[in-house]
Amino acid sequence: MQTAITARHCEISDELRVRATEVLNRLAGLADRPVDAAVVFDVGPNLLQAEIRLHVSRGATFVGTGEGKDHRTALDRAEEKVRRQLDKLEPGKGRRPLKDAV
Repeated sequence: MQTAITARHCEISDELRVRATEVLNRLAGLADRPVDAAVVFDVGPNLLQAEIRLHVSRGATFVGTGEGKDHRTALDRAEEKVRRQLDKLEPGKGRRPLKDAV
């Protein structure tokens, strides 16, 4: 799986990059045949933002955005949204069967 971590209008620490990679790996473990994933960190008018995009092989793309006082909180909120989307799917439609889930 290819991953991309991008920061718009801001700088992010190496620790946050490592954390974003860990989050993407966790979400990829739930998805059925993930192709690529991206995290975009941005600065909004009042809060910091994070967006996660996870693309699986059958064309489905899962997107979650989060806002918070810091980028780590925003990343956690975005992860929750993508995880909820994956949990709603039946196995074989973008979600890995439960016995193979990490």
